[in-house]
Amino acid sequence: MWKQFAKDYFVFTRKERWGIISIVSFIILFMVLPFLYPLFVKNEKVDSAEFANEIAQLKIDSSGEKSFAKKFDNEYQNDYSLPPSYNSIKAELFPFDPNTATLQDWVKLGVREKTAITIQKYISKGGKFYKPEDIKKIWGLNKNDAERLLPYVSIKNKPNEYHQFEKKDYPKSLVSYVPRTIQKVEINLADTTAYIALPGIGSKLSQRIISFRDKLGGFHSIDQVSETFLLPDSTFQKIKPYLILNNAVVKKININTASIDEMKSHPYIRYYVANAIFQYRQQHGAFNSIEQIKKIMIVTDEIYAKAEPYLAL
Repeated sequence: MWKQFAKDYFVFTRKERWGIISIVSFIILFMVLPFLYPLFVKNEKVDSAEFANEIAQLKIDSSGEKSFAKKFDNEYQNDYSLPPSYNSIKAELFPFDPNTATLQDWVKLGVREKTAITIQKYISKGGKFYKPEDIKKIWGLNKNDAERLLPYVSIKNKPNEYHQFEKKDYPKSLVSYVPRTIQKVEINLADTTAYIALPGIGSKLSQRIISFRDKLGGFHSIDQVSETFLLPDSTFQKIKPYLILNNAVVKKININTASIDEMKSHPYIRYYVANAIFQYRQQHGAFNSIEQIKKIMIVTDEIYAKAEPYLAL
């Protein structure tokens, strides 16, 4: 049993034995390699004295650059031109107008030619100097040069910063306002043009008023105009003073001969009222008076009051 166990786990083939030997060899090589490295790679010797000298030289250069930068910032802070000592042209001071000074004038004043060209471009594009202190805003002009030139600035014709509008007195119109005269409108005879002339009445409202008038068979009262579809009461109150009724003749319906369709076509007589009048007439015969329709239960006092002016025998 033990022999079989040892044979299964500790006996290797030739190929397996070579694989184990190779792996072990690589492991040993990597373990020994750090100890063999100094034998093949030699460290370069560094001269400590030379290194110290280089460090000292760097400190000197650094302190010199800092002192120069500090001095330059103090003397020429926010200045984009070269220091005055770099200007090879000898400055000549004289009164000048920055709005009319030529390129040569600026150069004579000690301004660099590049800056003088910038000023000329500014002037050529419509730029203006309104007061002497404006030269401090020139791009590239040394602050010291601006202070030096400031006492000699003389602006002769100062441009207006703001456009002054001349106040003119216009003659008053000789035509006085004449209020529009609104003509009176006869509500049963007026056409759409007459209604449109009234305040607040347009073409649509005028057509609705006439259409309602035609369905009624004519107005018998001015207040009936207010019943027009979509006519605001506020508008009716505006036009009411201009409405008149001279012709109160209206078209009437004969209740003894009219059909249901003829009666129900009237705005004040609904179908159920027209049908009731027709059925009553069929059962009781012709009406002897207009008031006799009040015997019909569905004909209320309100319906009778509205429809009576349009009924006849």
